[in-house]
This record gives sequence, C-alpha cells and structure tokens, in this order.
Amino acid sequence: MSYLDKESANLDSDRIVSAKKKLENSLKDIYCVSGLGADERVFQRLKLEGYQPVHIRWVEPEMKESITDYAKRLTEQIKSDCPILVGLSFGGIIAVEIAKQIDTKKVILISSTKNQQEVPFYFQIFRWLPIHLLLPAKIMLWFGQLLASWFFSLETLAERKLFKAILSDTNAKFMKWAIHQVVVWRNELIPNNIYHIHGCSDRIFPYKFVREDFSVEKGGHFMIMNQAEYISQLIQKIVDL
Repeated sequence: MSYLDKESANLDSDRIVSAKKKLENSLKDIYCVSGLGADERVFQRLKLEGYQPVHIRWVEPEMKESITDYAKRLTEQIKSDCPILVGLSFGGIIAVEIAKQIDTKKVILISSTKNQQEVPFYFQIFRWLPIHLLLPAKIMLWFGQLLASWFFSLETLAERKLFKAILSDTNAKFMKWAIHQVVVWRNELIPNNIYHIHGCSDRIFPYKFVREDFSVEKGGHFMIMNQAEYISQLIQKIVDL
C-alpha cells in the first residue's frame, strides 16, 4: 500500500469514528433498571431508534435501608433532566420509587408491578411468615437456579445459560434484601406518566393481578429476551408518543 493509500485509509477511519461519535451524541438517553440481581445483559436484544441505553447500576444496600432511600441513592446516576426510565421486574418497582422523587418524562414498566394491589397475595403472606429472611442467601440462589426455567419461562438453551450466568454473578445478600422489599412494599402512589407492558403468561407477577397498558400474548417473565423485537416495538411506540 502506498503512502497516499495509507493516508486515505486513515482519513476514512477518522471519518467513521467521527460519524459514530456524532451519532452517539445525537441519541437521547433512556435509563434502564434491570431485574432482581440481573444486569444490562437482559436489555441486550432491545433495539430503539434515536435512543441509547444508560444502565442504572445496583449498589450495596445499607443496613435496614428502605426501598425509598435506596431509590434516592440510585438517582445520583441519572444525569438527564426529566429522564425516561425503563424498569424490568424488581427494577420496575425501583423505577416507580425513583419517579416519586424526581421529575420523569415517562416510566415504562416491563414484567413488573405498580403498587401493592398488583403484588400477588402469596407474596404478602411472607410479611407474616418471613421464611425468606431465615433462609441463607446462597440457598435462595440455589432454589432460583433450580426453578428458573419454569418461573421465568425460559425457552432455549441459550436463555437458560444466560440466566444461569446472571444468577451466578448475583450478590446473594442483595437478592435477599430485594426480595424482602417486594414482600413489604406498600406503594399506593402511581405516577401519571407510567406505561405498563406485561406478559399474559407471567408466573412471577401473574397477569390477572395487574392493570397493564400493553399485553403480550404468551409473554413470560423473561419476554424482554425471547420476545425482544415486539417489546422493542412497544417501547418505541411509547417513547414516540
């Protein structure tokens, strides 16, 4: 390759990098809060035009910290004014708590719940019989792996491997704290700008208990992965409203 050819190739490379940076700068932030113990891998199949995901990172809960105070600490990661939030499962509960503390443009819940009326009655039994507090956290994780395929409606070997990897990386103490927060959550306030996407076959938060805005036929608790294209379309529809 001649000197001129090399210079031309370098210029082309610089233009590509510059174009990518301009595109990234033009994208709007959309803040994603993952499910209990999960991370940004659960959002990897979503495709949203004009938006880039910013993943809220879980932090270590403080001793006897309430879900309200915990959500307040997570708001420190939000740099946009009046942000759009997407909350998955337990992340949806956190998104609701965040939206009660700061101005938000839209809050999109996926496979989640908005208030205590949408939490199944058998979760509330654990308020009076807190077995989850007595079991060692690692035992709870083991049970999670054992029952994951059925509870989360995992359809393929790849999904089971991904979910197992996520559980393996989960902080057991955080998971135990988060489960307890779901059990004792008594929220009554639902922000006006909430949109709820829920699967008709969800086994964690059964469809019959929720009042959704968009239902997903045959959608299980892991539909953000195995029905990602359709979920992406619904999110895009909401953010473009």
